[in-house]
Amino acid sequence: MPQIYPFTAIVGQERMKRALILNAIDPRIGGVLIRGERGTAKSTAARGLAALLPMVKAVSDCRFSCDPDSPNTWCTECKERHEKGEQLPVTIKPTAFINLPVSATEDRVVGTLDIERAIQKGERSFEPGVLAAANRGLLYIDEVNLLDDHVVDVLLDSAAMGMNIVEREGISFVHPARFILVGTMNPEEGDLRPQLLDRFALSVEIHGILDKRERVLIMERNMAFEVDPEGFRETFQPDEMDLSEQIEVARRLIPKVHHSSRDLITIASLTASLGVDGHRPDLVILKAARAQAAFEGRTSITELDIAKAAELALPHRMKRGPFEKEIATMEELRDRIEQLSGGRAAGNDDEEMEPDPNQDSKPKAEKKT
Repeated sequence: MPQIYPFTAIVGQERMKRALILNAIDPRIGGVLIRGERGTAKSTAARGLAALLPMVKAVSDCRFSCDPDSPNTWCTECKERHEKGEQLPVTIKPTAFINLPVSATEDRVVGTLDIERAIQKGERSFEPGVLAAANRGLLYIDEVNLLDDHVVDVLLDSAAMGMNIVEREGISFVHPARFILVGTMNPEEGDLRPQLLDRFALSVEIHGILDKRERVLIMERNMAFEVDPEGFRETFQPDEMDLSEQIEVARRLIPKVHHSSRDLITIASLTASLGVDGHRPDLVILKAARAQAAFEGRTSITELDIAKAAELALPHRMKRGPFEKEIATMEELRDRIEQLSGGRAAGNDDEEMEPDPNQDSKPKAEKKT
């Protein structure tokens, strides 16, 4: 099995790492699209995130890794077995990492129903696809802009609904399809249609790092990994375990994270003032802000959480003329929120604004007293 480069060993690109972590905490956010030039650690980050995700509890002989503790999300097969009084066996397994090839067809993605067998023998036979394998895991799509638009649409539909429904000739099969969706692309090879671009909840545009010290560190770490992958991973294992535990704690905490009417008004005022179309961005910002609060060990969101979420949710949805500057940096978003609310971001009056949003440090969970 090939060694995976540690997620915590990636130099810089903090915005990209934050977007991935928030989706790991709450896959219902709706995925992240990473746009950037070649050689900027896009696929490395996706693989590294999957490697540090917590183990999952699953029905051991289920083709869709159903969660035994969530009967409402079970596949058709698990529901039928349960109704017959069968005790479903349980196992603990690693989070799956599924790589979708650019050549994938719709049938390969959603799976197929054997209509002939159903007609002749009266038996429902379903051949699982990529969505089945990705359930409760991470689905990675490299060069998503080169994938057939219809296939991308199907993927995004399943990610939004959390289930895959296959219907043919009056026969249907349903199974859960809850996964962390990560798409990467090089804009030089063409962009996604605006309709599909909007369906990705978060978007990050990354570039090669220009700081010479960080570029040297990238070379040193990559050479060390090539020479001794196991030793290199051991060096970063404490950081990997810390981040994995922080994600697991945040997953348990997020149902307890609450928001106020003022938070909703702040989000709505922000998106309205920026002329953002539709209501999807508002919901994405709220979900991402909740995940950010949970990641930092809090049960309520702040205006800084909203600004951090907006920084990831709005750039690919902003309407700009050819000579208009994009309002998407943390400083500009926080200023806009302060103008709308007439005050400083809650709980952050003494905190200095970081000059570069790509260099924000990894947040630490608050200690409980």
